[in-house]
Amino acid sequence: MEFTHRPVLLDECIEGLKIKPGSIYVDGTLGGGGHSQAIAQKLGTGRLIAIDRDERAIERASRRLAPLIDRITIVHGNFRDLGRILDQLDIKTVDGMLFDLGVSSPQLDETERGFSYMTDAPLDMRMDESESLTAADIVNTWPEEKLKRILYDFGEERYAPQIAAAIVKRRSAEKIKSTLDLVEVIKKAMPPSALREKQHPAKRTFQAIRIAVNDELEAISEMLGTAADRLNPGGRLAVISFHSLEDRIVKNAISARERGCVCPRDFPVCACGFVQTLKSVTRKPVVPTKEEVSQNPRARSAKLRIAERV
Repeated sequence: MEFTHRPVLLDECIEGLKIKPGSIYVDGTLGGGGHSQAIAQKLGTGRLIAIDRDERAIERASRRLAPLIDRITIVHGNFRDLGRILDQLDIKTVDGMLFDLGVSSPQLDETERGFSYMTDAPLDMRMDESESLTAADIVNTWPEEKLKRILYDFGEERYAPQIAAAIVKRRSAEKIKSTLDLVEVIKKAMPPSALREKQHPAKRTFQAIRIAVNDELEAISEMLGTAADRLNPGGRLAVISFHSLEDRIVKNAISARERGCVCPRDFPVCACGFVQTLKSVTRKPVVPTKEEVSQNPRARSAKLRIAERV
């Protein structure tokens, strides 16, 4: 199957990164390769480190990036391991980094991956198919309290108790095998008023399970800390998020590194040793234009935050 890849907020990302030819950059979420292609085209003799945990994405993007491959190093890995990846490449610091935290269109459109609640597929949801934990494992084996907690914490699902209870009841009779099996359980657990809302009733639950399968939020936090440390002065960090949990983590991580010292105001000298490492370039997140959303509806919830190393 061939996919049409539309990189989200492409122009805004490239402008925000202030790419300097001859420098080293990181695209920590290669995906379809659209952002990487645009960065590499501006690098000249520079180098782009493109990372992705999805081997299918790497295979597709490699074909797209073939004309520029002399300036690109593609790595199969998790961006939470950014520091280790750079160390292995003997790179201490870089001049810019981009991270697009969304599920890519190919991942949604490859129905067998189980990311979509619109088509029937096995309950998988792994970004990296070499990992062992799947959505089916979570749905069919995790205790009710743990299910409820991830639905609350990762999906902000107000009907978490009802949905968790319904999952446990259903699986006690028969294993929940597919995405549409799970959608059916979710719908039956929710009140009629919730089913009439504009948002699909399974969206928050699928988001929560996907985050749990891929340990996404902790990975984002680890990545942001490493990214702030590995940027050269004046280097730019650009992060695209797609839901409030991600955006909150990005916003708070930048804010913490922007404040610097966190000692009480009455301390005569700094005891925490925490110095300012970032400053926000975008006080408010950059969002897609109406034109972009009309061309790519999946971009509608995207938020871009940009910070600079001081």
